[in-house]
Amino acid sequence: MKRILIAYDHTESARRALERGAELAKTYGAEVVVTSVAPILVGSPRATGPIDPTDSPAHHIEELEAARGLLSERGIDAEFLPATGDPAGAIVMIADERDVDLVVVGTREPGLVERIMRRSVSAEVARRVHRDLLIVHPAR
Repeated sequence: MKRILIAYDHTESARRALERGAELAKTYGAEVVVTSVAPILVGSPRATGPIDPTDSPAHHIEELEAARGLLSERGIDAEFLPATGDPAGAIVMIADERDVDLVVVGTREPGLVERIMRRSVSAEVARRVHRDLLIVHPAR
């Protein structure tokens, strides 16, 4: 295993994913790439809307700085890539561009209503990525 991509968004499950990815990177001596994706608002099936003001790219850059601090505490140097767009699509695209061996994402395990109203990024990544994937669940 040479390169690991970790998706991070400052949630508890993403923090666990970051920690698990860091453990694997240390074990295998792998390079680490960390991304945080600012979603866009979709206006219609053919057009994308503006950036969500409550979840801006600047906020995701701050999240990456928090990830940098957590990794540096563990002695891990990483590449940090902020992205904008469909979160699952951006994660898959970065995985392909960086030719990673493993993608690590967290999941929140949403309830029934949330699953109906909002799609799961981890489920979409699992469906679309053609690389090994580790989905890290919340602590119990």
